[in-house]
Amino acid sequence: MGAYIAVDVGGTQIRVAVFPQEGIEPLSQKKILTQDKNENPEDRLLDLIADLWPAQEQVLGIGVAAPGPLNPKAGVVIKAPNIPSWINLQLTDLIQKRFNVPVVLGNDANLAALGEWKFGAGRGHENLIYLTISTGIGGGVICDGHLLLGQYGFAAELGHVAIMPDGPICSCGQPGHLEAVASGTGIANYVIEQLAKGTPSSLSNKVLPTAKDINLAAQKGDPLAIAALERAGNFLGMALANYLHIFNPSIIILGGGVTQSGDLLFKPLKAALAERVMGPEYLWNMTITSAALGDRVGLLGALGLAREL
Repeated sequence: MGAYIAVDVGGTQIRVAVFPQEGIEPLSQKKILTQDKNENPEDRLLDLIADLWPAQEQVLGIGVAAPGPLNPKAGVVIKAPNIPSWINLQLTDLIQKRFNVPVVLGNDANLAALGEWKFGAGRGHENLIYLTISTGIGGGVICDGHLLLGQYGFAAELGHVAIMPDGPICSCGQPGHLEAVASGTGIANYVIEQLAKGTPSSLSNKVLPTAKDINLAAQKGDPLAIAALERAGNFLGMALANYLHIFNPSIIILGGGVTQSGDLLFKPLKAALAERVMGPEYLWNMTITSAALGDRVGLLGALGLAREL
């Protein structure tokens, strides 16, 4: 019998799991903090893989989900948010040299799309868009049964499309990207701006309200919080209309903490999508649904990639 090892690297935690050749229940798994003052993150990652290495199974491959931008074809992390030392890191080579098995690397948002397609809400679809709406906005695209990567693996940065050309500056430094206006950070920044202008709200007693604070206030009927979620939903619907025109998916899967706002976000999103889409044919049998895999999505995406070796 063989096994696969899946790795999910985040700015806060590194997760590693060992999976059998079939199925998605791990044989073993463990997580550790990514950062430690006495050890660099790549050594922590390598030691965690070694710690979980199965004694009774042949490891057939290792799949790694990591934050980008990265080049999956070259196995290089170009720059990892929240891991300052990871600049042009040859991560695939490091792992292969240590363990002498095939290793594949993928952008975490792309692999979340792959995981939902293979094991989650996207099963049975050949054309899929996955969007995670959290602190930032990331995504991935399955096109005609293949994960869309582009020339260097930089494709499907769905949060970095200009939706408001003169809008606020995005985390990437460009103005008016979807992430800047519809992510949890973008929603919070909008509310903070409105509070500074004197807009009345129950959130005025918070110095820096978070997206979670705003969602709770909206559920209780706070007008500013509701308006902030409606605004974000409207921008998301506009962006999704663009994606439908480009990719013509049969399903859109939405994940991330901001989606916990439910209809306060989804109703304006769907209304804006219907208004902006070029024709009703783009909505024929097209499903919009929530992600199914929760916080397992990174590991399962890495597993799906490893099983393609």
